[in-house]
Amino acid sequence: MKIGFLALSGLRAHDSGLLELGMSLPAVVERSQVVSAMPSLGLLYLAAVTPAEHEVQYFEARDASEVPPAAFECDLVAISTLTAQAFVAYEVADRLRAAGVAVVIGGLHASVCPEEALGHADAVVVGEGEQVWPAILAAPAEHRKGIWRAADFPPVDVALLPIPRYDLLELNRYQRFPVQTSRGCPWRCDFCASSVMLQQKYRRREVSGIVRDIEFIKTLRRRPFIEFADDNTFVDKAWGRRLCEALRPLRIKWFTETDVSVAEDAALLRLMREAGCRQVLIGLESPDPTPLEGIELRANFKASKWNSYRESIARIQAHGITVNGCFVLGLDGQDTGIFQRILDFVNETNLFEVQLTVLTAFPGTPLYTRLLGEGRILEPNRWDLCTLFDINYRPQQMTPTQLRDGLYWLAERVYAPENVHRRREHFLRQSFVAN
Repeated sequence: MKIGFLALSGLRAHDSGLLELGMSLPAVVERSQVVSAMPSLGLLYLAAVTPAEHEVQYFEARDASEVPPAAFECDLVAISTLTAQAFVAYEVADRLRAAGVAVVIGGLHASVCPEEALGHADAVVVGEGEQVWPAILAAPAEHRKGIWRAADFPPVDVALLPIPRYDLLELNRYQRFPVQTSRGCPWRCDFCASSVMLQQKYRRREVSGIVRDIEFIKTLRRRPFIEFADDNTFVDKAWGRRLCEALRPLRIKWFTETDVSVAEDAALLRLMREAGCRQVLIGLESPDPTPLEGIELRANFKASKWNSYRESIARIQAHGITVNGCFVLGLDGQDTGIFQRILDFVNETNLFEVQLTVLTAFPGTPLYTRLLGEGRILEPNRWDLCTLFDINYRPQQMTPTQLRDGLYWLAERVYAPENVHRRREHFLRQSFVAN
């Protein structure tokens, strides 16, 4: 059977004002462009567990008009989609099926809206796909249809994950290559969509398996830049030190997401720098403590760490690792003064990178259930507005218009070229000496 794996790429946003702002201030969408320029690791894993008798290809498209003709020549195409891309994925799936191609849809959105997705596909995968996918391929075509749930199969053992099929990629298209070191995050923020799909506990891969994947990538690209596709890499500091010690001889550069507690381990920070870490993305969410209270389902982690934010940023960046600080605008407890307070915080801490988003209620999250119950979702089921930039709810202490205007105001100042230059010059001037 000829099988295609189709990833939907590209930044999604509907707010024309913000898009126009992004055109004049490229840093507004800089991080989003980096993410959209990476291949789909989930599809590359599915390709890796596809039996050898099948012919496989990897495709990317921004919309239905860009689907490569070769995809229409496949017997079956697997599509993975995020919520913001769901309607585009359905249009692509409908076109493929009209041409006689069987379609399987999976990913975060399909996992929480499987019945909806099934209206545009022959089969839908709910949850992690590595155990489900071979069973779908082994089933007779007439038995392949319907919803396939990972919960009905043995759980995925991350220690046994194969090397993703990086060899299927058009290598010149990519600046970064994703590698997974762990799955999940123990904090389970109520707005986090990935916690919905990854129902198992936080799982770390074997360090040897991570090194194996990177060494394979190096056979394709001599000096690759690696992006660890994790929600929170360095939860386990001892494991993190072992990982960095193993990465050090590979002479690579890499980026990852983690939480602010990484600053508490000076030995780990030193090893991260020596192992090639260039940047960590940290969800700070708010410079004020009140909005941080209760946003995690299993702990009050961010609220407990709030008073260490400034010192932690300084310590991480002093080790020569830049911090990409992420803020969520419109959290409950934030009033219109939040925009000035974030600006002050960014200026005081000299964050190398800043990511501004608005609170987004993804389907299946506790946040969506709560806001829907409170009548605060403006347009239910408008998945195309789940972009992290578009506003589709009523904030608690401001109007949607005030939130939108505040985002514009803050973005213009945070991403002004002179301010970006000043923050980056500050980082370059400081001495990279571990505390």
